[in-house]
Amino acid sequence: MKVGFVGVGFMGRHMARNVLNGGHEMKVYDLNRDAADEALSLGATWANSPREAAEGSEVIFTSLPTPQVVEEVASGEGGVFSGASRGSALFDLSTTDPTTIQRIATRAEASGIELLDAPVSGGTGGAEAATLCVMVGGDRDTYDRYKPVLDLIGDKVMYCGGLGSGAVCKIVNNLVGLSVGVLLSEAFSMGVKWGVDAQTLYEAVSGSSGNTNSMHGFPNGIFRRNFEPGFALDLAAKDVGLATQLGRELRVPMEMSNIAQQRYIDGQNRGFGRMAAGAVAIVQEERAGVEIAPKQ
Repeated sequence: MKVGFVGVGFMGRHMARNVLNGGHEMKVYDLNRDAADEALSLGATWANSPREAAEGSEVIFTSLPTPQVVEEVASGEGGVFSGASRGSALFDLSTTDPTTIQRIATRAEASGIELLDAPVSGGTGGAEAATLCVMVGGDRDTYDRYKPVLDLIGDKVMYCGGLGSGAVCKIVNNLVGLSVGVLLSEAFSMGVKWGVDAQTLYEAVSGSSGNTNSMHGFPNGIFRRNFEPGFALDLAAKDVGLATQLGRELRVPMEMSNIAQQRYIDGQNRGFGRMAAGAVAIVQEERAGVEIAPKQ
């Protein structure tokens, strides 16, 4: 199958590689050409724009940082829609709000292109191992047609419903996980300040009802002061913001979510935006006057 792939950064490069290893032809584009080196070494062809990546492709994937960038890449000057053929499909693997997805879909329909939202979850590790959860919203027949390609990206590919359904599932997922991250920093700072070792707290909670996947990043993350980005705090702030924005649109009270969003904004204001999302815990450490780390 002829595939176009736009955005081969932290997540996209792994997904593109796995699709290439599945035997498909591919054209790739990224603002940073160096990011495409691996894909090009595996046989992909460089495209000079999203339009070129889409030309002649049966299916196009976008993996991009913000809804604004997704919209520009899809429908802006030199974008995917200006090069894609009628009858082709665009799967947006980014975390994009449903309102933006619907707006882009209207333009896609006018060009005879099928748009599906297909955000992924599982981090860079899941992207590398092809174990991502891929949450797809849009036309069911189009989903079924391209599912074999999606299966090369993740082992938990699921159809979520009509257009925008995948985006909402991803936004809910990230809101839960990222909000838990804020709560964990508060809980651990309390326990450490009392005098319990952070590693002991981790082991106690891991074996109890408070166990959560979010916490399992602590040993290699905050305990080691390792905040190398896999999923950056800037993206965390964006994703929690998408959730609170959707809540406002739906008139859903979301007090706790707004507090979590403010904590990530605080992290951005302290210059942590390009660090891993777990760096939000540093904000709590500063406020509590403790360091969440095992005793030496």
